Amino acid sequence: MPRDVNTNGDVFGGWVLSQMDMAAGIVAGERANGRVTTVAVDAMKFIRPVRVGDVLCIYAAVGRVGRTSMGIEVEAWVRRNRLGEREKVTEAVFTFVAIDDDGRPRVVPEA
Repeated sequence: MPRDVNTNGDVFGGWVLSQMDMAAGIVAGERANGRVTTVAVDAMKFIRPVRVGDVLCIYAAVGRVGRTSMGIEVEAWVRRNRLGEREKVTEAVFTFVAIDDDGRPRVVPEA
């Protein structure tokens, strides 16, 4: 949408970041078997712009598991103009903490 692009016609990095956060949250929630919250984004790297008309694909995987936290490795790729070659555009590591119903940290269950 026009509200999601900058003056060059490229999609705002913040919009891409939010899509990555949602995908990472799904993976983290599945691994934690419940509620999670984002506590940090590390090593965010914008490699190439995302343009209007690109298809954005987000891939996320558990990279590490601590007592209450998890590091989720996330990559964003695009298909240019809906049909073109795939290109990696962004990568980051998101840290999530498993939380209980009161929002307090809880132990991540064993896999």
